[in-house]
Amino acid sequence: MAPVTNGRHLFNEIPTGYPEPGKTTVNDTSQTIDPDTVHLKPGSFLLKTLVLSIDPYMRSKMRDPSIESYSPEYVIGEPLQNFGVSVVLRSKNPAFKAGDHLYGYHRFEEYSIRDDVASFIVLKNEARLPWTVYVGAAGMSGQTAYFAWKEYSKAKAGEIAFVTTGAGPVGLMVIQLAKSQGLTVIASAGSDEKVKIMREAGADVPFNYKTTSMRYVLKKEAEFLGHCCSNSRTWRYFGYRYWDNVGGESLEAALDAAASGARFIECGMVSEYNTEPYPIKNISKVFTKSIKMSGFLVLEFMDKYLSEFYEVIPPKLASGELKYTEDITRGLENVGEAILAVQTGKNKGKSVIVVAEA
Repeated sequence: MAPVTNGRHLFNEIPTGYPEPGKTTVNDTSQTIDPDTVHLKPGSFLLKTLVLSIDPYMRSKMRDPSIESYSPEYVIGEPLQNFGVSVVLRSKNPAFKAGDHLYGYHRFEEYSIRDDVASFIVLKNEARLPWTVYVGAAGMSGQTAYFAWKEYSKAKAGEIAFVTTGAGPVGLMVIQLAKSQGLTVIASAGSDEKVKIMREAGADVPFNYKTTSMRYVLKKEAEFLGHCCSNSRTWRYFGYRYWDNVGGESLEAALDAAASGARFIECGMVSEYNTEPYPIKNISKVFTKSIKMSGFLVLEFMDKYLSEFYEVIPPKLASGELKYTEDITRGLENVGEAILAVQTGKNKGKSVIVVAEA
């Protein structure tokens, strides 16, 4: 076939606040490729990108190289990178064959020649889910929730959990995992529409933190739930399981409301991605209340839980036992707008870029 455009979405400059579409990142259509004839070295394979994930943590990669972090920074002039799904068009590597669908860390470009086998796994998709789901509830977002909840929650039926960013792809999964174990779930999000999503997923006390005081909810609702419980827990036992996606004032409020021995699972600090960090004034409660606080990165539990995750979660998503929401954007040229929507909380579900159909 004749050469075709190999569209890319590039990191263009380091932002000082929210990333700006067309400035922080730019779309590039200057390159071409002939998928049928492009040379492949032994061990390499040609991928056609199908879907890419847009996640809050991508903002932390838009930084000066001198700033150390847990994840490598984006390189100016090079394509963005994140988790995605692709299909193998041609292969000179025995690990993959043409037609295989791969999940892994992809460059934001329509076609890629790769040789790093360890960066990808073959998706069998026996549950017959849309490929977009494999970068959300059946991908890193779902894995983040599943791995850490299994590892750290030590949850028991009848306990109370509080989940921030509960309508996001990670928080929504956490709500459902907690409910499946018989916990009462309080969950927060930033709009009434997202409150509805959390309620439909099973949250007992979903609320809009922008219109309702978080401290008021934690005291009022947990006190009510405590009086209703057979073991007569009081509101001071609220936050026994706290899933933190936000940090900042939400973390501070949860520390005040927590019981002795509460478990805090620190997944992210999205409130700090585009502004100066909020100084937590009551961090001493971690030791005065004997709080078990665990931070983690999803990659550290891949070997332990990944096989189990793919056995358990995709079938439940396919059957409807587990719910998920998606915010689908089509085309690499719209990546900048999707990134900004995630950073400002305007996305309405897991943000996914559809680059091409399967």
